[in-house]
Amino acid sequence: MLNVGQPFPNFSLPNQDKQMTRLQDFAGKWLVVFVYPKDDTPGCTIEGRGFSAAYEDFKRVNACVVGVSADDPDSHKSFCNKFSFKMPLLADTKEELLNMAQVGQSEFKGTLYWNRVTYLIDPNGIVRKIYRDVVPQGHEKAVLNDLQIFRNNF
Repeated sequence: MLNVGQPFPNFSLPNQDKQMTRLQDFAGKWLVVFVYPKDDTPGCTIEGRGFSAAYEDFKRVNACVVGVSADDPDSHKSFCNKFSFKMPLLADTKEELLNMAQVGQSEFKGTLYWNRVTYLIDPNGIVRKIYRDVVPQGHEKAVLNDLQIFRNNF
C-alpha cells in the first residue's frame, strides 16, 4: 500500500485534450491528485465542481490539482465541457497509475469501480497525506486547509 512519506508513483497520462501529463511536470509545486470512480456521476460531479471552484485558491498557494479516473480522454473532455472544469482530468485507461498507487476498488450494483482517494504530494514528489473514504461535498476545502498547514511547515 502506498503510504505517507513515500514517493508518488511516476506517471505519464493523457489529459482531456489528449496531451501527455507527467509527474515531473509538477516538480517544485504541491500537487493534489484526486482519484474518482466515473465521469459524470453524482458524487464525482460534486467533487469535480468543488475542486474546480477552488482551483484559483490552490494556484495561489503554488499547488496544482488534477483528477484521475479510468475513463478515456473523450469522456473526460465531455465531463470537463459540461461543467466547465478548470483542472485537467487524466485518463488512466490501462489502470497503471491506479494500480501503482494502490487505490483499490469497490463494488456497486455488481460493477467494480476505483475508490475515491486523494493524494497530497509535496514539491519533491513525496506523499504528505492520503485521504481515503472521501466524502465529495466540501472535500476540496479540507485538502486546501491541510495544504496550507503543510506549506507553513515545509
